Amino acid sequence: MTLRDWFADRARSRQLVDSDRIRREMPDGLWTKCNHCSAPLYNKDLEANLQVCPKCGYHFRVSAWTRIGQLVDEGTFSQTHASIRSTDPLGFVDTKPYKVRLEESYDRLGDGDGVITGAADIEGTTIQLAVMDFAFMGGSMGSAVGEKITRTIEDAHEAHRPLIIVTASGGARMQEGTLSLMQMAKTSSALAQFAEGGGLYLAILADPTTGGVSASFATLADILISEPAAVIGFAGRRVIEQTIRQKAPPEFQTAEWLLKYGALDMIVPRSSLRPMLGQLLRMHAGQPATVA
Repeated sequence: MTLRDWFADRARSRQLVDSDRIRREMPDGLWTKCNHCSAPLYNKDLEANLQVCPKCGYHFRVSAWTRIGQLVDEGTFSQTHASIRSTDPLGFVDTKPYKVRLEESYDRLGDGDGVITGAADIEGTTIQLAVMDFAFMGGSMGSAVGEKITRTIEDAHEAHRPLIIVTASGGARMQEGTLSLMQMAKTSSALAQFAEGGGLYLAILADPTTGGVSASFATLADILISEPAAVIGFAGRRVIEQTIRQKAPPEFQTAEWLLKYGALDMIVPRSSLRPMLGQLLRMHAGQPATVA
């Protein structure tokens, strides 16, 4: 072993010891380790920074209710279609019954299913809003999710309001089979009618946006926005690599990759997302845009 190797080995050992000490000294519930740079982050500081790592800029996934709180004007959100819940039309069972999975998810996360819908104001403009929640069965799109999103599109059409949908999904909900796949056509058809009526649709593609959601309403917006480094695609990397028999680039299916090849309009950090939406809404309404 050379002297350089010896010093490198000692440095790695010290890092391991320091990491172990930090883990032992961090009380549960007070700190979070960044998934990207592994920095220990004080939860209150992380929350104040909109769940974005202040060290490396990594955007943590957030719940639908947290996202709503970050985007809309305080006190303006009014929930709609909250009574729509998933059922078990196929009596589906994998490692556990689908009915049990649903009950556990509702008990843990509330009645929103995979999406929370409603009306709200963003910097003074009233909009219809749908925000998907990846924590609810991977944000999968079952019949209830498809119905809530379709009704929200129809609400925006009838009220002549802009529509904003925040996506975060692993795709169609396999436990509902073809009924889940039908939601792709239903939501897309509703969006076509909304577009014919001149409605403005803004989509925010959060991490991850994949499967049937990315292949339907998520990518049919007038303006496609994403957060940095979000994974966006249809099939998974492994499936694609096996199909084409090639290794995909490291940045494949990231927001930055899609922006480079024209599949996104913009990447907006979370701290700038609400002001950017406000600007776009004012421009659509024919109001002057403010200069930051």
